[in-house]
Amino acid sequence: MSLVSTVRRSLGLKVSLKLAVLVIALTAIAAAIIVRSQTQQMEELTLEKAQVAAAIGARQYGDFFDNAIDGGLATVADVFDRNYVEIKGYDFKDKPKYHTRYDALTDKAVLVFQDKFLDQQDFMYAVGVDENGYLPTHNTRFQNPVTGDPAKDLAGNRTKRIFADEVGIKAAKNKEPSLVQVYQRDTGETMWDVSSPIFVKGKHWGGFRVAVSMQRIESRQRHLLLALAAIFGLFTLVTIGAMFLLVHGAMRPVVTLTEAANQIGLGEALDVPIKPGSEDEIGQLTKTIDRLRLSMKAAMQRLGH
Repeated sequence: MSLVSTVRRSLGLKVSLKLAVLVIALTAIAAAIIVRSQTQQMEELTLEKAQVAAAIGARQYGDFFDNAIDGGLATVADVFDRNYVEIKGYDFKDKPKYHTRYDALTDKAVLVFQDKFLDQQDFMYAVGVDENGYLPTHNTRFQNPVTGDPAKDLAGNRTKRIFADEVGIKAAKNKEPSLVQVYQRDTGETMWDVSSPIFVKGKHWGGFRVAVSMQRIESRQRHLLLALAAIFGLFTLVTIGAMFLLVHGAMRPVVTLTEAANQIGLGEALDVPIKPGSEDEIGQLTKTIDRLRLSMKAAMQRLGH
């Protein structure tokens, strides 16, 4: 007998399948809502961490310059030097590098606290830039030795460049507490760029930029989706199995009544009482069929006489 025929002949299977479809649909909707909520919350929490990091970095950068000026290591004019002197001796193509009167100072002092931000795995870089997008000291991971290979140097040595793209300039000139932008990096990566303004002696100097990797967030979202899919899949299988057993158990009296009605229709087992096991609809149906048995028995006895 085919599966279709079995289903057609079994009320229990029909009910089980209909309930299963309903459960699967409701489970899928619930899973979609939870995944959407969790992924959105994950993005929001990560961006909030980046905003806090950018604000802390901006304050540390500004405090460093303030202390350097107070300690006589630099003057206000040195810190606000905008006379970018191009670094010669290397072929940087269309990405030239520059020295300023203060970049040697930042190389010694800001690298340590900038690199600490990268302990957060979601952060790609954490750097200070002046109001023109000049980045005097990049993170250690982006200060690899110059190789002469433009492609390698573009990704591996990004310090002392002026990042004057639209996102970079907005981050550098922003004076609001926080600015979040989508940044298409020249190395091909897409990320969120979160920045906070840097002030030196009360004057706007530039911005502190923190990058959040979209790829890493998406990877975590995929893992979350797979985990939830596995959980909901297991839940669905267990629920459907439990429903089938419950429906099968609930339909057992109906099967028994069906067999009894068949025997009565054939004029058999008329002396065997059919006792109801409950007072519900099945019990009422059982009493009705038992009365039918008694009627058939009486009719058969009259015919016998």
